[in-house]
Amino acid sequence: MVMSSEVFSIRRVKGLEVLDSRGNFTLRVCVSTDFVTDCGDAPSGASKGSMEAHELVDGSFPRRVSKAVELVNTLVAQSLVGVDVRSQWRVDALLRGLDGTPNISKIGGNTAIATSIAVAKTAASALGMEYFEYIGGARRKRIPVPLLNFINGGLHGAGFLDIQEFLVIPLGFSSFRDALTESVKVFQLLKKELASRFGKSAVMAGDEGGFSPPVKSSVDALELLSKVIESVGFTLGKEFFLGLDVAGSNLFDNRKAIYRLDGREFTSGELLDYYRELASTYKLVYLEDPFHEGDFDSFSALQRMLSSTIVVGDDLYVTNQERLLIGCKSKSTRGVIVKPNQVGTLTDAIEFAEMALGCGNLRVVSHRSGDTEDPFIADLAVGLSSEFIKTGAPARGERTSKYNRLLYIEEEYSLEYAGRRVLTMI
Repeated sequence: MVMSSEVFSIRRVKGLEVLDSRGNFTLRVCVSTDFVTDCGDAPSGASKGSMEAHELVDGSFPRRVSKAVELVNTLVAQSLVGVDVRSQWRVDALLRGLDGTPNISKIGGNTAIATSIAVAKTAASALGMEYFEYIGGARRKRIPVPLLNFINGGLHGAGFLDIQEFLVIPLGFSSFRDALTESVKVFQLLKKELASRFGKSAVMAGDEGGFSPPVKSSVDALELLSKVIESVGFTLGKEFFLGLDVAGSNLFDNRKAIYRLDGREFTSGELLDYYRELASTYKLVYLEDPFHEGDFDSFSALQRMLSSTIVVGDDLYVTNQERLLIGCKSKSTRGVIVKPNQVGTLTDAIEFAEMALGCGNLRVVSHRSGDTEDPFIADLAVGLSSEFIKTGAPARGERTSKYNRLLYIEEEYSLEYAGRRVLTMI
């Protein structure tokens, strides 16, 4: 039966405040047709690139987003009611047009992305499709490799570590379920080891569900992870690999042009050598934001030096196609972070991911440190057939909701796990 386009017309757009994982209020937008309603949430990052889309918040304590709610319920709703919910490109263009600023500072990137996601989810529901099917279309779909943040440092942790994320990467498994099962085993043994060494306070969770132990250096943290992985009976560099999200911009002293890391000061060249040493010793296959967000040249030099490591741009690109074009020309990276709220609309995020793949970059669909229980990025990662997903430790509901969604998709749709395919590309 052919359904009238009226069935897909947007009838209502409503914004409301909900809590994120840090106990801050964030924006939820719900979009309705005559028959279905679905909602999208705006996450929020603690470590942000300076060129990200602007987040519209009230500036109050506790943090509120009532201004964004009001905009959704007035300006945004007036513009979208009557539009076909399946017209994602048109909706996102309208959102961009309502704002008119490069960084979406008028209506806010949080307003734009929550609305954009809600429209896509409502369209999928109206068509009786899974979200990942609607996003992915005819793409071959895979379950991405999780980048599990077991130790939180920097702005995400409460310990002494300067590096923001110490990642465990289960590449050498044949299914996502096996990869996650064994990763959870490592996580639980790490918890026991930390409690034994440092006491119960060492297993308090950071922003992304990982631990913030009182270890003093990056080497100590990597050594700890390596030993726990081996104690489970696995080999570092075979089943499991390690990675780092350095968040280099947070370590950079712009006035002195130096980086402060592990109690030392480094020039860019000295830091390059330090990364080479760490990568060789600890089988690092993944290095995210190793330098500050403007240093394309150092990214390029590191990627040339570490041919078996995926150097990844997050703050370097902020899911922005113009910045990615610079990185593609200079061969700065082999991987990109895809964070829809950095750029404001789902259309922009998908186009960025496709552009990245076209110039030889692997895609990492990513959460934010302030997230909600909405598992949408799991569907986005599968729909894009991205190689990786980054959604924290296997702990806390806003993180596990994404992992649980991937477990369901793999079980229900028998999709291939990307691990061994990615291994052949390293």
